[in-house]
Amino acid sequence: MSAGTAPAGPHAGNEGRAAGHVSVRDGAIRLGRGEAAFDVVEDIDLDISGRQFVCILGPSGCGKSTLLGAVAGHLALSRGSVSLDGSAVAGPHPDRGIVFQQHTLFPWLSVIDNVAFGLKMKGIGRRERLERARVLLAQVGLSDFGERYPAELSGGMQQRVEIARALINQPRVLLMDEPFGALDAQTRLTMQELLLDIWTQHQTTILFVTHDIDEALFLADRLIVMTPRPGRILDDIPLAFGRPRERGLITHPHFTAVKQRCLTLLQSAPGGVPLARLSPIGV
Repeated sequence: MSAGTAPAGPHAGNEGRAAGHVSVRDGAIRLGRGEAAFDVVEDIDLDISGRQFVCILGPSGCGKSTLLGAVAGHLALSRGSVSLDGSAVAGPHPDRGIVFQQHTLFPWLSVIDNVAFGLKMKGIGRRERLERARVLLAQVGLSDFGERYPAELSGGMQQRVEIARALINQPRVLLMDEPFGALDAQTRLTMQELLLDIWTQHQTTILFVTHDIDEALFLADRLIVMTPRPGRILDDIPLAFGRPRERGLITHPHFTAVKQRCLTLLQSAPGGVPLARLSPIGV
């Protein structure tokens, strides 16, 4: 298969029709005022099919997180449009769950009450919301920690709670901003595998920001590579690695070839000016 081949796995073939179809058209974001204003991202045209796992890769400061914020509805585009399943994104909404690098759990609430909090805001009764929270805690391997508090958990456990809290609202899109970046190497690998298991179960579109090439290739159906600021899409690489993914994939020659392609792209992009697309690499 080639890099242009549609990705294999349980989410292939959705063709953008499944819930969770994200579209950005002619997207640009300019921050600051007057002479201090600067362009963060420019000329973004992007379609993400429902249930697809997409990683955005690029150097620090290229606008990855800013673009994620626009999809979340926390930032308005300076130009262009962003939509979810054909409806314009006009602000934050539970149909777009978010997980950040640093946890945002409420320290005064127990783990299970943190997970159930979104349902509480919807007016769902305590018994039902706790039942649903217990199901998600089991899925992230924290069944025995529901009565603990965030400060009593390790970093990896806190991120498991974050993922469960985001998923309890059954979002159409899960937005993840370098969620494992602060974890040690072994915990990070464990969390990547856990995330793939959860994604398989929930069939949720995931848009995952990272600057780690190995992480992006191991997780994604598709890789969006961005230029330095102002961030533009430098390349859009479908990944044809099969699923389920196994850790040994990172030593496979095909994995190494695509990784080298990404390194070449990132190292060669001059000052944010997109390069010509490279020819496909067989995978």
